[in-house]
Amino acid sequence: MSTQQWHQFLQTSAEQHPLSEISPSLINETVICDLSHLGLLQLQGADTFTFLQGQVTNDVKQLNGHLAHYSGYCNPKGRLLALFLAFAHQQHIHLQLPKDLIAPIAKRLKMYVMRSKVEVQDVSESIIKIGVYGARSIELLSGLFAEIPQTDYALTTLEHGTLIRLPGSQPRFEIFTDIAHAPAIWSSLSQHTKTVNAAYWELLEIQAGIPEVYPATQEEFVPQMLNLDLLNGINFKKGCYTGQEIVARTHYLGTVKRRSHLAHIENSATPPTPGDNVLNSNGDIVGKIARCAPSCNGGYDLLAEIRLESVEAVQLNVNGSTLNIQQLPYKF
Repeated sequence: MSTQQWHQFLQTSAEQHPLSEISPSLINETVICDLSHLGLLQLQGADTFTFLQGQVTNDVKQLNGHLAHYSGYCNPKGRLLALFLAFAHQQHIHLQLPKDLIAPIAKRLKMYVMRSKVEVQDVSESIIKIGVYGARSIELLSGLFAEIPQTDYALTTLEHGTLIRLPGSQPRFEIFTDIAHAPAIWSSLSQHTKTVNAAYWELLEIQAGIPEVYPATQEEFVPQMLNLDLLNGINFKKGCYTGQEIVARTHYLGTVKRRSHLAHIENSATPPTPGDNVLNSNGDIVGKIARCAPSCNGGYDLLAEIRLESVEAVQLNVNGSTLNIQQLPYKF
């Protein structure tokens, strides 16, 4: 089966299981989502771990095939170019990020490979990515896979796919499989779940407090501004990498003055998008939207990077709509 045939299969499946609208009725449902909007880079070769260790914020040596983690990719000034969900699989390292960033990030990585024995490939189309979330997730996946990851970021590799457990208020998983096995997995799960689109998966990520970097927000944030340290996405003992001096200085001098907050906009004539400014009541720019999606209860949920001094002191708005700060699932 080709990638085109996979998408044709999804269209046929949608006739039997139409996409569910984002609404309050979805909150207690177990859902399935095609994650084709996410790209995947594969790095392989004798020098892969050594090479990547000098590029990203997290400790690549921790990727032992049994866990995944987030890791930032910075410019020399410590500003994020991309944010990866990284994991090792069969002597490869995989880096997941928005598909729109695949080409420029792959090009940049290749530029720094030089004489290292490292090959960087775009495997976004050949590896199928499926998301599952909800109370019945473990039960349904247990009918297909012999072992289910039990803790956040745990990874299991089985005959027909790799599973990663992701954070969420209910069990949440991502399945990585090939085109040959994806239809059977999808058909089995979709019989007992609601099918949702990428926007709903974005909402789940936001509610879990997981940030993202998009083309519109490249080089806008130091990793701590997106709470990457709170998500164990920065290792301060691993040694040098591009931008490390700035990231370390921010950490050791205790100068984190901006953090990402979970927030909600009730009504907005102009839908918020990543990169939109957060303003205070005086019209001063005090932050920027990192990630946003339609909310089940109407309006939009979002992660907004905001000056800490501005969060409690003044009324905030985006595009003229009031920004209501919510409680993140983790603490600063």
